[in-house]
Amino acid sequence: MDILHLIDRLEELFNDSRPIPFTHNVIVDEDRMLDLIDQMRVAIPEEVKKAQQVLAQRDRILAQAQEEANRTLQLAREKGEQMIERDSLVQSAQARAEQVAMHLRAEAEQSRQDADQYVIETLSQLEIELERYINQVRNGIKSLQEESPKQPE
Repeated sequence: MDILHLIDRLEELFNDSRPIPFTHNVIVDEDRMLDLIDQMRVAIPEEVKKAQQVLAQRDRILAQAQEEANRTLQLAREKGEQMIERDSLVQSAQARAEQVAMHLRAEAEQSRQDADQYVIETLSQLEIELERYINQVRNGIKSLQEESPKQPE
């Protein structure tokens, strides 16, 4: 289940809760709250799996780019060897092959950096959201615990 959907359900539970008069506290259905927390615990690993899939995809793209760079470099070397006894075209072909290889390496590195940055941003955002929800849950629990010993006489 999507973590954002669970968060919406948690908010809905909060909004459906009965307020305690003259306070900012509400009475929350404990079973529903604990059920949502359990579902969140199950859903969070799914978000981590998605991030791992992004990393795997990044590695696959890097491997393909490296393979293409190696192929291009090998082709350039083979052509260069065939033309070694020819005129100045040999030198320009070798220079071009090196430029292409450098360009492909730079693109592969940029792709890796972009993928890393995306993963960092995604996981950081997830961390912030999780901390916010944990704080809300803790505050709700604390609020309920503070209110429970206060019973009318």
